[in-house]
Amino acid sequence: MDWAILLEKAILILAVVTVSLVIAMYATWAERKVAAVIQDRRGPNRAGPFGLLQPVADGLKLFMKEEIIPNSSSKFLFIAGPALAMITALMTSAVIPWGPAVNLFGRDINLQIADINIGMLYVFGVVSLGVYGIMIGGWASNNKFSLLAAIRGASQMISYELAMGLCLIAVLMLTGSLRLSVIVGEQIGGLWNVVYQPLGFMIFFVCALAECNRTPFDLPEAENELNFGYHQEYSSMKLGFYLFAEYINMFISGVVMSTLYFGGYDIPFVNEAQWGNAWWVGLVGFGVLMAKALFFVFVFMWIRWTIPRFRYDQLMNLGWKGLIPLALLNMVATAVVILLLNK
Repeated sequence: MDWAILLEKAILILAVVTVSLVIAMYATWAERKVAAVIQDRRGPNRAGPFGLLQPVADGLKLFMKEEIIPNSSSKFLFIAGPALAMITALMTSAVIPWGPAVNLFGRDINLQIADINIGMLYVFGVVSLGVYGIMIGGWASNNKFSLLAAIRGASQMISYELAMGLCLIAVLMLTGSLRLSVIVGEQIGGLWNVVYQPLGFMIFFVCALAECNRTPFDLPEAENELNFGYHQEYSSMKLGFYLFAEYINMFISGVVMSTLYFGGYDIPFVNEAQWGNAWWVGLVGFGVLMAKALFFVFVFMWIRWTIPRFRYDQLMNLGWKGLIPLALLNMVATAVVILLLNK
């Protein structure tokens, strides 16, 4: 067993988890600031300079609040729900290439935890498991509003995952692989997939909004309809886990869209191959990927404070009668074009 490889992977896992948690923590601050700019007000500005310590204060508040478990709830499942939501949110980052391979201490280090040949299917599988965290939390609370919200969340995710999967098939036709490192490699030095798949990207983006339960698809958390949604019986860090999982999913969605359609860590208009695999090239590639992902996070926030929430029947109609037929059309058109070009 190569202990150096185990150490590399352990350090990489720790780094990815830490980056995901820190970005999720400060995404709460960024969301308040974006909302403040759109609504012409200041936003958080008391805890630390520019309110930068506000996420720390919020985290301490959640940690110190009283743990409340309803007497009528299923105790084990009530605790397992938020834990499952958080674990699945963090697991999705395992197959993402965070940067090009770098040479450190005489070794070529791959900035990817696991480069498996079904990488994108792994992401879809883990994301699909995330709905169990919502369902278990809503059912175990023994509250009718929580259960209604959990059922909404499950049906919404099932509906929009179909269109998202069809968009992925079109990307698979272009690259010939589900390995995320190959998908990124095919875009380096050429045109990004968004040029070939503009409709596929737009459908994928809308589905990502729905998968993350973000406005205008935040029906599982509709406060004015369901009295706070599937986590209304939760308090302390159990509630914090659900809220953190949403922001981690939003960040990972941005990373996945950047990887599939925008070249991942590829620097636009620059040939990275001329610099070899120096450590600073990997750092720059990682920074480029973060910039692309954080741009999508900003767009998610912008949409939340601009567009009103759909009605539930509109949500289902858009998924089944709008996005799925469009995704099928995009997949067939991609197949026809590839077939004609290969003749």
